[in-house]
Amino acid sequence: MFAVIMCGGSGTRFWPASRRQRPKQFLNITGRGPMVVETCNRLHPLVRDDEMILVLGAEHMKEAKDLFEDRDVHMLAEPVGRNTAPCIGLGAIYARHLGCTGAVAFLPADHYIGHPSRFLKDLRAAGEMADRGGIVTLGIVPIRPETGYGYIRKDGGQINAGEITAYRVSEFVEKPDLETARHYLMSGEYFWNGGIFVARPQTILKEIERYLPDLHKGLERLSAVLGSDRFESELKDVYGNLTGISFDYGIMEHTREDVVVVPSECGWSDVGSWASLYELRSPDADALKNVSDGETLLISCENSYVSGRSGRLVACLGLKNALIVDTPDALLVADMDRSQDIREIVDRLKASGKDSLL
Repeated sequence: MFAVIMCGGSGTRFWPASRRQRPKQFLNITGRGPMVVETCNRLHPLVRDDEMILVLGAEHMKEAKDLFEDRDVHMLAEPVGRNTAPCIGLGAIYARHLGCTGAVAFLPADHYIGHPSRFLKDLRAAGEMADRGGIVTLGIVPIRPETGYGYIRKDGGQINAGEITAYRVSEFVEKPDLETARHYLMSGEYFWNGGIFVARPQTILKEIERYLPDLHKGLERLSAVLGSDRFESELKDVYGNLTGISFDYGIMEHTREDVVVVPSECGWSDVGSWASLYELRSPDADALKNVSDGETLLISCENSYVSGRSGRLVACLGLKNALIVDTPDALLVADMDRSQDIREIVDRLKASGKDSLL
């Protein structure tokens, strides 16, 4: 089985730890090493190193090569980010170039999986179904009414895939409001959309040709020069003329392919904000539900996350529901409930020309 690991994105909600030159997927967020390395390690033994394709930003190629210098993973550098549809298409033509005709797993580089063995079992089942055609997605079994994720709705028909029960997909749903999310949870018909898809390269490329013809033309240009010294210049030219679009919006909301969802209870988290990391690390919390790392001192604080990454002491007194992240050149102090809005800080920094802090 091949895997295309999507390493793009700037991780703005993890500012100030995550920066343009070193985004979230290259950080040790969960305490197990850089997230992209953790993702690749998790795929063993289902996917060999030489079956892994990392698609990343050109500015991150050096760091990726350093992280994987002793491993045979393949790397493709996008000249500029164009969202997930071009990323998946690029991975598909490269997998085909490497001789892959079977299933390819397309998955983000910066997610956390609490139960790797269950994840591999579900991914293997998805691969076996995708080998027969269609597109298979892993649907994360929801544990709470979540407004920050898209959802996948199953229809009534079950599909038996060995020990796994899968379902045909009725529709992909955008992020809901809280009342709707509660309905989704109670109905048992919906799964979180974790952005994990499994399909053969020819299936992906056929759907791109049908629904995103301009992207397909660009991919065919690239396919013709793969392995040659013309590839890099052609890649820059093609990407310079592409429109950014997500795979969910561009393909999955329109496809007439057979789409199947494999329910997964693998302890998934997209680790999409400091609040989600705080929740993930809750087993490490003290008696007052504080999580801290680095050089910190917390007195009479409750329900807070404090990270000292600057080499100096961060002392906190009497705080509740606080988020503090101290780095050598920037200090973040926020209400934990506003952690999803940290990108507003990044937007303000961009607007004021403070590029050194991005």
